Amino acid sequence: MKRSRQFILFILLVISLYLTVFPGYSSLVKVIAFIVYLTILFSISYVLMLENRSPYKTLLWIYALFFFPIVGYIFYIYSGQLEVKGHLFRNKREQAAEMLENKFSFKPSPHWNNLTETQQSFSQLIEKFSRNQISFHTSSKILKNGDEAFPAIKEAIGQAKDYIHLEYYTFKSDQIGQEIIDMLCDKAKDGIEIRFIYDAVGSLSLSTKSIRQMKDAGIEVHCFLPVKLGFINQKLNFRNHRKIIIVDGEVGFVGGLNVGDEYLGRNPRFGFWRDTHLVLKGEAIKTLQTTFSFDWAFVSGETLLNPKYLATKYIDGDQGGVQIVSSGPDSTIQGIMGDIYYALLTSAKKSILIATPYFVPNKAIRTALSMAASKGIDVKILVPEINDGFLTQYATRSYFSEMLYHDIEVYMYKKGFLHEKVIIIDEQFASVGTANLDLRSLHLNFEVNAFLFDTESVKDLVQHYKEDLSDSIKVDKTSYKNRGLVLRTKESFARLFSPVL
Repeated sequence: MKRSRQFILFILLVISLYLTVFPGYSSLVKVIAFIVYLTILFSISYVLMLENRSPYKTLLWIYALFFFPIVGYIFYIYSGQLEVKGHLFRNKREQAAEMLENKFSFKPSPHWNNLTETQQSFSQLIEKFSRNQISFHTSSKILKNGDEAFPAIKEAIGQAKDYIHLEYYTFKSDQIGQEIIDMLCDKAKDGIEIRFIYDAVGSLSLSTKSIRQMKDAGIEVHCFLPVKLGFINQKLNFRNHRKIIIVDGEVGFVGGLNVGDEYLGRNPRFGFWRDTHLVLKGEAIKTLQTTFSFDWAFVSGETLLNPKYLATKYIDGDQGGVQIVSSGPDSTIQGIMGDIYYALLTSAKKSILIATPYFVPNKAIRTALSMAASKGIDVKILVPEINDGFLTQYATRSYFSEMLYHDIEVYMYKKGFLHEKVIIIDEQFASVGTANLDLRSLHLNFEVNAFLFDTESVKDLVQHYKEDLSDSIKVDKTSYKNRGLVLRTKESFARLFSPVL
């Protein structure tokens, strides 16, 4: 529904309910008001039915509307319509489609034949869903934690000769943030083209002073979906969770690390920060650049059609395969990352290793994990012991019972806060990126992941995962089953907010 229509219905709903319930009005007025009230509720229910959601979700929202009419309607507009969101980003999707008309093709490679049949099938599925091909002319390197990632990022920025494109969910005006801002400003003054996108909600700590400093230096800065006042601003819930840097089309970064001091372990609240980032060189940078270009066109109106932004940079040799997937509310296939994660998990033959800060999976993901465990596949899930929020911590723990019931091993990382988003299948191929295993990442956020096939990076991920397990405790099935009522209550309460966590 359009916002103006939503507002009118809300006002009519409030007025008709008031006239129906409160004394002082004639019986005729009350009858007319009650008829209007029921007409509005039945009209909304009819729209709900036409949306063809799952029956239990449709009935749930209808019950909420009838039993809690005012509050229920507000929640329906704010979160209940999040699944039916295509119209909110129709223009962005249409812009992307126009740009894809001239989409590039990657150079064929005989290394495709080195992949297993399962890997080939999964890669083909990614290409079908995302229209992004696998590249065998791209090198990848895992950057463990901020102390490896930020020096590499600074080095790449310092060596830039033509342009730098950055896109971040969280970018702060603290020590590390200011260091990078100063470097960017120096490069801009040297004539380097710099474009920077930051998310309005995630980067609330990016000061106006820092933004002005960048603009004064000649950096083009744009905010993704600025927070606007108004009646139920639905777009507030859709955030750009991507972390992308592209330098001269030669070097690209993607992964879990935002820009802020806590990502270097400098925040006492979080302590040690465990994360995984990825640096890419070569052909697949073009896919990252395409993702950035779509977002840049959305925030600025400028279409980056200069051939230099998609120039081919091949890396020769047996590098393994790299395939980039971007997802979000603008995707032609809604919930594309969730579908790809499901396909990734169901392709496992021996093992599934998952590390995620927020484990709030949808039904399909839970089914894939339980079915894998029932077939004797070794399934391990690693989450932080202490999370960065009450709801995220206890919502995550609310899924432990189901996982433990299916003999899935659950570990809690104790050394600090675990923020990496990694899935490793059979120790042969893996996903590294920005998308968590939660409903927000799978359905609401704009995300980007790199899928790695038989690369040295996968071996590094496996080794790092084993090291992380040594800094974790395994959740005991019996002890967890006997946890107290207070913990159960916290978990159940937090789980109610799963769709928007």
